[in-house]
Amino acid sequence: MTTVFISIGSNIEPDKHIRAGVNALASQFGKLRLSSVYQADAIGFIGAPFLNLIAAFDTQLSATEVDAILDNIEQDNGRTSQQKKFNPRTLDLDLVLYGNYISNDPQLEIPRKEITRYAFVLEPLAEIAASLLHPIVKQPYAELWLHFDKTDLVQKRIDFAWD
Repeated sequence: MTTVFISIGSNIEPDKHIRAGVNALASQFGKLRLSSVYQADAIGFIGAPFLNLIAAFDTQLSATEVDAILDNIEQDNGRTSQQKKFNPRTLDLDLVLYGNYISNDPQLEIPRKEITRYAFVLEPLAEIAASLLHPIVKQPYAELWLHFDKTDLVQKRIDFAWD
C-alpha cells in the first residue's frame, strides 16, 4: 500500500464541490484523512477565493491510475478544459505525493512543485503530515511550512460545514 496525498481546491460553488470531491474520493479509495479547510485568495488571476485542503489515503493503485480517477472526478463535477491553472475552477484534484515516488514523466509531476511554492498546498499538508519528509528536499513538511515566506499571505483556516 502506498500513501497518497491529494490537493483539493475550488472557487466555483466551493462548498458544494469540496463536499462532492471528498465524497467521490472516499467512494473510490475508502477511508480518508483530511486536513482542515483553508480559504485563500486566488493566485495568478483575479477571482473568488479558493477553499483548499489535503486528503490522504492508502492505495494499491499506481500513480497513473490514481491520477486518471482524479481526472474523472473533476469532470463529474463540471471541470472543463477551460478551467486550467490560474482560472476559476469547480474542482481541482492534484496528486501531490505518491509515497516517496519521484516521477520523471512530464505528464505526471510527483511530487508537485506546488508543495513548496504555495501555502494553500503546504499548510494543510504540514497539518496532516508534519513529520513526513519531502522526497526531494528531504525536509519535514512542518519545517518547510515554518520557513515558508508568509509576508503577503492571505490564507486562513475556516470552519467547514461538511453536511
